[in-house]
Amino acid sequence: MDFESKTTAPTATDNVEFRRSLTSRQPLEILRNTEALLRRPTVATLTPILPPKLSNSLQAASTVADESLQELAKIDLEEISDWELRPARIFIGLSFVGFGALIVLVLVLYLNTLHPELNTVEQIRQYWYQYIWFVNLGVAGMFLLGREAMRPPYQKQSVKK
Repeated sequence: MDFESKTTAPTATDNVEFRRSLTSRQPLEILRNTEALLRRPTVATLTPILPPKLSNSLQAASTVADESLQELAKIDLEEISDWELRPARIFIGLSFVGFGALIVLVLVLYLNTLHPELNTVEQIRQYWYQYIWFVNLGVAGMFLLGREAMRPPYQKQSVKK
């Protein structure tokens, strides 16, 4: 008896060919195309339903979105250096700290205005979950700022020959 397989049919792994265009496209191009595929039918559906003035504004906003995303798609993400991203990281850290502090202040104002019968300990006991979220948001922002402060200063890479 011959138990060896004599199949000559190609296996599934032999037939798989990935499209080259998907692997060479930049993420911002994929974002542009995906957003356009969602936005254009939505605008086409809403335009006849809306009043003329609002319809024109929606079409104008869609055109501006097309132009903006076209410009963004031209950006090569590999060319952006770590040094160029530093201001954005600092702004995000400051935003986290500022929003965390502001929302804790709003929470305290809310509790003191609408629940004056509760003392501070009872307020924290009742609303501890919100306090924790907002304080942690501020702490995350402080970590971002601390990380940026500890980064070494920017130095251009010198090519050694």
